[in-house]
Amino acid sequence: MGKLRRKIYAVIQPSEGSNAASSVFDWFIITLILINVFLVILDTFSGISEPAKRVFSVIESVSVIIFTAEYLLRLQTADLLFPNSKNARIKYMFSFMALIDLLAILPFYLPFIIPIDLRVLRMVRLLRLLRLLKVNRYTSALSAVGNVLRKKATQLLSSLFVVMILMVIASVLMYSIEYDAQPGVFENAFSGFWWAIATMTTVGYGDIYPITVTGKILGALIALLGIGLVAVPTGIISAGFVEIVDQKNENGAKRFCPYCGNRID
Repeated sequence: MGKLRRKIYAVIQPSEGSNAASSVFDWFIITLILINVFLVILDTFSGISEPAKRVFSVIESVSVIIFTAEYLLRLQTADLLFPNSKNARIKYMFSFMALIDLLAILPFYLPFIIPIDLRVLRMVRLLRLLRLLKVNRYTSALSAVGNVLRKKATQLLSSLFVVMILMVIASVLMYSIEYDAQPGVFENAFSGFWWAIATMTTVGYGDIYPITVTGKILGALIALLGIGLVAVPTGIISAGFVEIVDQKNENGAKRFCPYCGNRID
């Protein structure tokens, strides 16, 4: 039984080219994920015939069975993924990719467990789009993105905190300046906050903007500050990618574990 579990583990783990069965399994799951995402998009179209809907339902059911089996197999072999952990299955269950796997199949089973209103069910079924994140397990590129975000989390949070402070200050100031001139537009500080977001991100929807001279001057200053501050997180992420590339060049191409973020040698 132990030998069989190791063989199963070798197949369901992301392949690095040396295991043909694992490569076939990876491409099969990726293809199934893409088909499911395509079906979610098709669900938004009206006028789909009943026979087509029945085919979609069969594909959905078969996919969920396969994804459920995959989840259970990964849970069963979790001790091989975390050999130094006493509670390997618990650790796996609360890992990011395991939660994605669970949320991807949960909408299918919920109606059988608890009664759900059709409107709520439609919203819950949108969780099927999370299946697209399962591809992260099989691509080193997406794993690298997650690794960069983990490594630069402190710097990113610090920069976003500074941006948030500036947005709050700008929203309150703009509300105070513009309220008398256009009370129907800048009704409260939250209206100013929406303006600050649209301005600092350089989106500029045009649905809310200052009309007073003082408000325009403040808006111009906030827009200029926004160009620099909003670009800071981009620079941090870019620097993280450069570090990853340098590591790959020095040590050869490495894969990152989608559960713990460590490099897989």
